Amino acid sequence: MDAFAALSQITRLEVFQLLLRHEPDGLAAGDIAAALGVPPNTLSAHLAILTRAGLTTAERRSRSIVYRARTTHVSRLVDFLVKDCCGGNPELCRIPHPLPQSSLSKDDIMPDRPYNVLFLCTGNSARSIMAEAILNHDGAGRFRAFSAGSHPTGKVNPIALELLTEDGFSTEGLRSKSWDEFAEPGAPEMDFVFTVCDNAAGETCPVWPGHPMTAHWGIEDPARVVGTHIQQKTAFVTAARYLKNRITNFLALPVRSLDRLALTSQLRDIGRLDGATAKAGETK
Repeated sequence: MDAFAALSQITRLEVFQLLLRHEPDGLAAGDIAAALGVPPNTLSAHLAILTRAGLTTAERRSRSIVYRARTTHVSRLVDFLVKDCCGGNPELCRIPHPLPQSSLSKDDIMPDRPYNVLFLCTGNSARSIMAEAILNHDGAGRFRAFSAGSHPTGKVNPIALELLTEDGFSTEGLRSKSWDEFAEPGAPEMDFVFTVCDNAAGETCPVWPGHPMTAHWGIEDPARVVGTHIQQKTAFVTAARYLKNRITNFLALPVRSLDRLALTSQLRDIGRLDGATAKAGETK
């Protein structure tokens, strides 16, 4: 069946699941792209396949094209799958019909492990390093944090290490490294990717395994401050405070009870908290 072929690809499956959760209102193509982190041209191709397979419909509303899932197709797919189940007695399969809303919840697509979070910067020497250490401490058991850079310096800023140690955060294993490490086979699959500097936000990132949710949490680079050690350290204290505030708000989110669209919106709101810089190409 065309429907099964269309849903065999992970991005199209996620699009269909997202649209099911937003029935009967549907979603504009731009909102779908933002929620799933899929480039608009790529999404258009996937939506065309889903529509040809009879799984979605498209309707122009004002300036947007809004897509909806054809919920009747869900029942037909279930009927097809269980028609010959259990010797012709599908009721023995204990498959609910019609498919309940709860079976399409975020719980079913969230990993059964701590969430992996990657903090990105250009040099991976200060802000992203501090964010990694803070989240690994404050989110222990629920989150695993990593950091990387587009052009790593290869050395962690000593003031960052000094401040983390004084505040009781572990610095073991912290190192400056390329973000390419996390796009290689066997690398941890990321659930969230946050850029903490404007340069990294404007660069073309590697293709991450899976479909992590992304947001820009830009703050000023404390390593660029010149002056006495006290003046430099004050800049790091300020940056660490902004990062901890964002991480505290992130940890308070009901991740499993929010769909991707709502969660993405919340993540971006966190990036606008005090101390936020403008993303590359934007004005404040």
